[in-house]
Amino acid sequence: MKTILNVIWLVFGGIWLALGYLLAGLVCCLLIVTIPWGIASFRIAGYALWPFGRTVVERAGGPTLGATLGNVIWLLVAGIWIAIGHVATAFAMAITIIGIPLAIANLKMIPISLMPLGKVIVPTNAPYAAQYR
Repeated sequence: MKTILNVIWLVFGGIWLALGYLLAGLVCCLLIVTIPWGIASFRIAGYALWPFGRTVVERAGGPTLGATLGNVIWLLVAGIWIAIGHVATAFAMAITIIGIPLAIANLKMIPISLMPLGKVIVPTNAPYAAQYR
């Protein structure tokens, strides 16, 4: 079932969402200071391509001071706008019955789009997501 939902997701928005995150990652990697956000954007792009069967967890040891400061900067510069985009597309997807799981997946991406640093994307079928930290 996860594969079917991922293919439907890919066709109806996942590819465009991933391309957007890839473009943001490329722009962020132009400057040395913004490379951590670029790497986080690339990680989210992979998640945006194939979201079903994966989840987001905190890195082991909790967030560092650098990750927290980076997340605050990201939140003010880009995170809020990306989250608004996710909510808008989730609303559009939820209009149809087939789109409801896609809308839920879109809403599931909001926390990592708001604060991407210090997070890891792991498979949901793992017995303990903590083993991937």
